[in-house]
Amino acid sequence: MSLRHKIATGAIALASASLVAFLGKWEGEGQNVVYADKLARGLPTVCKGITRHTSPYPVIVGDYWSPERCAEVEQMVVEKGQLGLADCLTNPRISQDTFDALSSHGHNVGTPSTCASRAVGLINAGRIAEGCKALAWGADGRPVWAYVTDAQGKKVFVPGLHARRKAEAKWCAQ
Repeated sequence: MSLRHKIATGAIALASASLVAFLGKWEGEGQNVVYADKLARGLPTVCKGITRHTSPYPVIVGDYWSPERCAEVEQMVVEKGQLGLADCLTNPRISQDTFDALSSHGHNVGTPSTCASRAVGLINAGRIAEGCKALAWGADGRPVWAYVTDAQGKKVFVPGLHARRKAEAKWCAQ
């Protein structure tokens, strides 16, 4: 059974309650005023990580978004990302937890980047535990997906991003 089939039959849920709660923890719960995300070089962000790259509405620093608008756009953005992720996941043995952890990763770094990741390659090859670990750790044992580029163009390690990657890796492997 393909992952798309599992979604269509309800065996895998889109925008599960667990995923929405996880995103609230890491992306911000009740963040209704658009702010300049300093980790994303000032990218205007609102709700649970909604940006101009994902929103059908303008995202302008200082604007207020109602809880209803946040819920509407979050649902749409999460489901769109998950459907894109489902297209690159070929291992039908993926659990809801693995799918949700990968969805969180894609929500944060972009679904195309997650799909192209070493983690997804390993998971598709049937090496789920190893792929889950690869969400937080490189083959060399160093942290991955936990760096931002500063104003001088230098890569800077962000402990909070690595904490999120470790939480995703743990959740993925459940």
